[in-house]
Amino acid sequence: MDIHLAGSRPTRRAPKENFTGTVWQDPIITPQAPARMVANRVAFEPGARTAWHSHPLGQTLYVVSGVGRVQTKGGPVREIRAGDVVWIPPGEKHWHGGAPTTGMVHIAMQESLDGNHATWLEHVTDTEYVAKPGA
Repeated sequence: MDIHLAGSRPTRRAPKENFTGTVWQDPIITPQAPARMVANRVAFEPGARTAWHSHPLGQTLYVVSGVGRVQTKGGPVREIRAGDVVWIPPGEKHWHGGAPTTGMVHIAMQESLDGNHATWLEHVTDTEYVAKPGA
């Protein structure tokens, strides 16, 4: 059994290659074989978001606080709020982040396949991001 005491693992700023704006990540769990689960607490400032990406075994998001946005490529922008749970199927190209004027915190959970838990793609454009939710 491993116990990671609060404050024993530093918060890290999410890499600019995969995120737009200011995003903070706190590790919850990283896989140690044979386990495959990866989970992070992710805090998006208003307007901050991921780049387009996908996960080989899917992803679950649990919104802890605030208001955010999520979109599947080709689908409408959807607004998400505290208490919402989002399931993104394996291989589905998507992004998620804070709303334009409100930050959002979620727990992101996904499994690794052969050591890979995400495939990162191009950044979400400002035009894609500001689309009216539901449109």
